[in-house]
Amino acid sequence: MNITVLGAGAWGTALAIHLARRHPVTLWARNVGQVGEMSRLRANPRYLGDMPFPEPLRVESDLHAALQSAELILSVVPTSGFRAILREIRAANCKAPVVWANKGLENGTAKLMHEVVAEELPDDQLRGILSGPSFAGELARGLPTAITLASADAAFANEAAAAFHGGAARIYSSTDIAGVAVGGALKNVMAIAAGISDGMGFGANARAALITRGLAEITRFGMALGGRLETFMGLAGAGDLILTCTGDASRNRTVGLRLAKGETLQQIVESLGHVAEGVHTAREVFNKAKQLGVEMPITHEVHAVLSEARAPRIAVENLLSREQKSEHY
Repeated sequence: MNITVLGAGAWGTALAIHLARRHPVTLWARNVGQVGEMSRLRANPRYLGDMPFPEPLRVESDLHAALQSAELILSVVPTSGFRAILREIRAANCKAPVVWANKGLENGTAKLMHEVVAEELPDDQLRGILSGPSFAGELARGLPTAITLASADAAFANEAAAAFHGGAARIYSSTDIAGVAVGGALKNVMAIAAGISDGMGFGANARAALITRGLAEITRFGMALGGRLETFMGLAGAGDLILTCTGDASRNRTVGLRLAKGETLQQIVESLGHVAEGVHTAREVFNKAKQLGVEMPITHEVHAVLSEARAPRIAVENLLSREQKSEHY
C-alpha cells in the first residue's frame, strides 16, 4: 500500500519510519529546507535525532506530488493546521482514505477532528483516527507499542489497522471515533496538571490521584459527546493518559513541570520546539464543558493557570479544598 504521511515532526516521522518497514511511504513537509536536509541525511535530526530512514521512505515538499500515488493518507500536522490540510487534499481531488494522528480540539470552535473532517471532506471519503499511548522515539526504534485506530466504518477500521500493524506495534481497531478523539485530546490537559504536581514535589500519591480523577473527567466529557465507556478504560483513554502524565518525553507534562518552577507560559512555549497541544486544548475543553454542563475541576484549574495566570499553588489549593463527595461522581 502506498502511504503518504503529512507532517514531518517527531510523531509524523516516527510513524513514517514504522510504516516504511512494510510499505512504500512518502513523508511530506512544507518546509523545503527541512525536506532537503532529510533527503541528504536520510534522517530527521530536527525532531528525531539520527534515527535512519528505511529505504522505502522518500521525502517530498510538493503536496500534490506527495498525494498523487497515495492509497492512504496519514495526517500528522498540528491540530491548528488540520483544517487547512484537509482543504488542500480536497482541492487536489485526492479521494484516498484519510487517517489523522493529531490530538486536540480546534482552536476557536472546540470541534474534535472528526467533526472538522465531516465539514471539509466528501461524505464518501473514508476516514479514521489513530491514537493511544505512544512516544515517537520508542515507536521509531521498534519498541513495543499498542495503539487504537478508530473509524465509524468498521471494515475500514480493520483494514487500516492491519496496514499499520506489524513489527513491535500492535494496532487495535474500534468504531468509537468520538471516544478515541476525546481520550487523545484531553489527556494532554491532565498531563499539564500532573506536571505541575510533580514540579511542586507533591509526590506519587498526588500524581496517582490526578490521573484517576483526570480519567473521570475525560470519561464524563467524552460520554457527553457520544463516546463509549469501554474506550476510556482502554488504550486511547487510560493508556494514553498514564503515559502522558508519567513519561519524561511528554511535552505537556514538561509544560506543567516548568510552570511549577515559575517559568511563564510564553517562555515555555517558545523554547519547546514542539507543539504542546494541551495548552490550546485546555481553553477549548473548559468552554465546551460549560456548554455541556460537565463538571471538570482539574481542567478548570489548568485553564486558569494557562489563560488567567493563576499561580499553580493556588490551583492545587483550590482542588484540595473542594467539598467531600462520592468517588463515582
